[in-house]
Amino acid sequence: MLAAQAFDIQSLHRAYAEGTPAAAVLAEAYRRIEAAGDPGIFLSLVPEADALAAAAALGPFDPLAKPLWGVPFAVKDNIDAAGLATTAACPAYAYPAEADAFVVGLLRRAGALLIGKTNLDQFATGLVGLRTPFPAPRNALDPDLVPGGSSSGSAVAVALGLVTFALGTDTAGSGRVPAALNGIVGLKPSLGALSCSGVVPACRTLDSVSVFALTVEDAWRVFRAAAVADPADPYARRVAAPPLPAPQPRLTVGVPDRATRAFFGDRLQQRAFAAALEEIAAQGAALRPLDFTPFYEVATLLYEGAWVAERYAVVETLLRERPEELLPVTRHVIGRAEALSSADVFRSFYRLAELKRRIRPLLEGLDLLCVPSVPTAPRLAALAEDPLGPNSRLGTYTNFVNLLDLCGIALPLGRRDDGLPGSVTLLARAGEDVRAAALAAALQQASGL
Repeated sequence: MLAAQAFDIQSLHRAYAEGTPAAAVLAEAYRRIEAAGDPGIFLSLVPEADALAAAAALGPFDPLAKPLWGVPFAVKDNIDAAGLATTAACPAYAYPAEADAFVVGLLRRAGALLIGKTNLDQFATGLVGLRTPFPAPRNALDPDLVPGGSSSGSAVAVALGLVTFALGTDTAGSGRVPAALNGIVGLKPSLGALSCSGVVPACRTLDSVSVFALTVEDAWRVFRAAAVADPADPYARRVAAPPLPAPQPRLTVGVPDRATRAFFGDRLQQRAFAAALEEIAAQGAALRPLDFTPFYEVATLLYEGAWVAERYAVVETLLRERPEELLPVTRHVIGRAEALSSADVFRSFYRLAELKRRIRPLLEGLDLLCVPSVPTAPRLAALAEDPLGPNSRLGTYTNFVNLLDLCGIALPLGRRDDGLPGSVTLLARAGEDVRAAALAAALQQASGL
């Protein structure tokens, strides 16, 4: 019976209430991992005996005291989990984690059961999911597609039903792009809402821990358990995480106008996005087309401006002393920082301020933005020919989000003509995570995806 059961929280908790032991769910999770036959998903697994001991320590089933009781999860391998190595997909950088990252500890205390650490683009630098010295995970929907990154293993593990949810990180889109390419939900919280203590930085001022799940409700339940202000994280801030309400009536949603939307993206994605907008309008939302040019200009700053230097700060010693330990593409991307001067850094800040001023009036009167999660779904063959171009294009609708201090949630919505699900991302101002999630939940329920 468990072999056919969905691993969403509602289904698992129903099974637990009916007497299914947590040990049986864990056994099924490990069986599924072996059956998947993909060595690229997990970089390390919690020994099954240790997971069983953690389950036994939960006590009787109590979803009120422990809202994630018995729920199996995974974490991206740039997030610390006590007893397992943290590698950031770079063996030379690896270290044994002596303690859980702040968010991992919160989730364990909420009853969730850690299964393992997942693969990623090295040092979370990439959106394709292939920039790893280990075997890359296979896309859960089509093995010829890239899995998306940098949180590749986390997204694939959830999409295949190996775990209920997984943590990723999201600086440039790493919690939304792989969600889109594997047909699942990717919640990118407001900056600081989830602590980054115990997380290997990418760009420390822009990093966000993200959540992958099959449903918006599951992602939000995990967010509620983890959204606790961390006094040890200087970038932490309090963000409201109430129970998920019905969406507000008569929302006004900004969308890329046809001119600036058509400039990026293939026809399949364009049609899927148009279908998704029809579903959003059917929920009573008013759609307002916007010239998205300044948003795209912000996006270019992330890898062409000062924030590359933040990535450099993480790996500077390794890059100077043992550059061969980094993948060539990682060295190329992060090494751009060596050409930046202090004056260049300030010019980046000035340019961002100018663009924010241009964008501010566009956002007036809007409740949300809606964009395609990705402009296209790249195939492995395209990356073999060009390892940089397709990766850059994947960030079209994601790279600007953290620079503008927005939160967002990606969800499958709108069908592509080739049968793959489309994906849209709802974006909101910082602190308004619940507004985006409420509409996303209503859209997912209405769509049946």
